[in-house]
Amino acid sequence: MNKVEKLKAEVLKAQQNSDIASLYVLEQKAHDTFDEDTLIAFYANILDLALEKLTDALEAHRVMDMNEVQDFATVRALYEYAIEHYSAGKISDASALFEVLSGLTNDAKFSSALKLHWIASAEDISLDDFISNIADIDETEDAGTFYISCFTKEAQKLLDNPKKMESKI
Repeated sequence: MNKVEKLKAEVLKAQQNSDIASLYVLEQKAHDTFDEDTLIAFYANILDLALEKLTDALEAHRVMDMNEVQDFATVRALYEYAIEHYSAGKISDASALFEVLSGLTNDAKFSSALKLHWIASAEDISLDDFISNIADIDETEDAGTFYISCFTKEAQKLLDNPKKMESKI
């Protein structure tokens, strides 16, 4: 079995087990091994699994536990999906996803950060402006989170009075 076939078998096994965390472990190998179309399918499978897990959690009225590896990986995939929408200018779709994500987990810091994402996108602030004026990317990198978790003083102004913030950006 060659390298590509072996990796595809590992990916298939993780998919059959609905194991998003294992798919993320295989992510670098996928980037190094797969062509662009296969890589797109790889991420589509992660998203499909995450959306299934989201549906299950919502139907069961269950909060996702960020200390549980599958829930953590699911939330990460959904956050990346929301950011993709935000980046593509689908701000209302991103806003809806941020709203759901802000109440989905047991992690207060994540919920608080996602509320800022939600407010900014609901105020029709572009992702570029959000990153430039509201997010603190250096602090977020230092924090080591998969999501934008640190913010500038402008973020508090957005929370206090969203419409005034919009005129400054």
